[in-house]
Amino acid sequence: MIFLKHFRHYYIKYGLYFLVGIVLLVAIDWYQLEIPRTIRGIIDGVQTGTITVMSQIFDPLKYIGIIVIGITIGRFLWRYLLFGNGRRIEADLRSAMFKHATELDQNFYSHQKVGGLMSYFINDLNSVRELFGFGLLMLVDGLVLGGFVLVRMFRLNWSMTLYAFIPIAIMGVLVFFLELKMERKYKERQDAFEKMSDVAQESFTGLAVIKAYVREAAEALRFKQESKQVYDKSMNHLRYSVIVNIIIDVMISLVILAIIAYGSILIATSELSSGELTEYIAYFFTLLWPVFAISWFLNINGQAQASAKRIYQFLEAKPIVLDAPDAIKDVALDGSITFNHLTFAYPDDNKPILHDISFEVKAGELVGILGKTGSGKSTLVELLLRVYNPEPGMISFGPYDASKLSKTTIRDHIGYVPQDNFLYSDTIRNNIGFSYHQIDEETLVNAAKLSDIHENISEFKEQYDTLLGERGVTISGGQKQRVSIARALAKDPKILILDDSVSAVDTKTEEAIIANLRKARHGKTTLMVAHRISTVKKLDKIVIFNHGHLVGVGTHKELMKTNSLYKEMVKLQELETLVEEAEVHA
Repeated sequence: MIFLKHFRHYYIKYGLYFLVGIVLLVAIDWYQLEIPRTIRGIIDGVQTGTITVMSQIFDPLKYIGIIVIGITIGRFLWRYLLFGNGRRIEADLRSAMFKHATELDQNFYSHQKVGGLMSYFINDLNSVRELFGFGLLMLVDGLVLGGFVLVRMFRLNWSMTLYAFIPIAIMGVLVFFLELKMERKYKERQDAFEKMSDVAQESFTGLAVIKAYVREAAEALRFKQESKQVYDKSMNHLRYSVIVNIIIDVMISLVILAIIAYGSILIATSELSSGELTEYIAYFFTLLWPVFAISWFLNINGQAQASAKRIYQFLEAKPIVLDAPDAIKDVALDGSITFNHLTFAYPDDNKPILHDISFEVKAGELVGILGKTGSGKSTLVELLLRVYNPEPGMISFGPYDASKLSKTTIRDHIGYVPQDNFLYSDTIRNNIGFSYHQIDEETLVNAAKLSDIHENISEFKEQYDTLLGERGVTISGGQKQRVSIARALAKDPKILILDDSVSAVDTKTEEAIIANLRKARHGKTTLMVAHRISTVKKLDKIVIFNHGHLVGVGTHKELMKTNSLYKEMVKLQELETLVEEAEVHA
């Protein structure tokens, strides 16, 4: 069984179910052995002449019938209790794993793949459930019923039982060592399945890219190779399982032949009656179930132990972004932000991404953050969202040090539109109203109008109840961006962060969105990360990054006079615009 941390408390939580189920199982094991004993009495009675009429058989047959009915009811109850426990523990573990997954930070997921994580929630959880349900049955029933049967067999004829038990004991030792090998084989199979899941998930997500580059055949071959690895590992595991089962079958067949031969000799010498041999053979066939049960338990246990270790490692992964023990909660932030000599490097890299960044965002300002790709703009946003921990004193929200505020407090005050514009496979209504249990119509429509998407939605047949495909694939890139912006606006946050979130819309739509933001978010702070000058030139303040350094802060006019990098970026983008216009008119 599994006694690792995160698992053992379930024995206490569902202890009553375990206890009652096991008691019922033991009682059934005991009373079902009364059937061979009763049948022996009938056979010996007929043979010795104590039973001479059919009516004398009715009472023992009625007794057997009562036992069978009781066993049937008892089996239903213990199956419900023990197998149900497997399902209950599986559900609890899945919920605990999902909750833990939401608490882990970006650093963990940067080293993991979705397909691998999903195998924890599917294959590994299934193996653990099997052990807590079917596996526990195998263990208890195998040991208890096997013990009961052996006691009765020894009482009938100890020498025959001893001879029969020796090959069974040898078989048990051999199976034990084979099962250790099977556990390693199962882990190899799980690792191969995880890798195949990663390939499948990436292929489905990037299907448009695969088609665009005509890589269907190459990706199909790649998946076939990974699938073959799973097949090979599975067959390797199955091969050992078959060997174990063949060994058990052969040895059991040999023991049965030996019992029949030896029992016949004892009957011939009057040391054993026909009824006793019949009872003995019935006990031996009953003993086969415990032998198989222990073998199956070892198989299930080997798989579950490997899976439990994988789940344990996942649950033991610790987030690096944690609230301080005395973290400040339930305070209202005014929207002002101060960066004080901010320097930051990712946890697995000593090279700083941001170098000595200092500037201030006043409450209610509309601020643009501009810079080339890789200049540190998105890293700055991640620090504001506490995806990573800034050093104490480097970022402040109003009078509060960001490192002293709880993550929930910070994120409650921020609306965020990421670069990839992730949307759920749900209705547009539920996507925009994501921060609400149920969004009201006025808030929904107002947010859509502010993001300039209301007219597009109104043209859809189901309008706001239109169901989007996975990650919003059923609408255009520009529409996805505007729905994402509407989702953030519906939250009405004190601080709104748009991380390059209008890059897929045309200039006219972009200007409409900015004008709407300025009008609707008076007194509230908005940060717009961008690459295009047109996005930021009319904002209250522009902050320029270059290779992780702050190289300029000011309005468009001020930066045109004082900042050479900004002037260069403006000229380059103006030239690009002229070239595009010339190509259009050509």
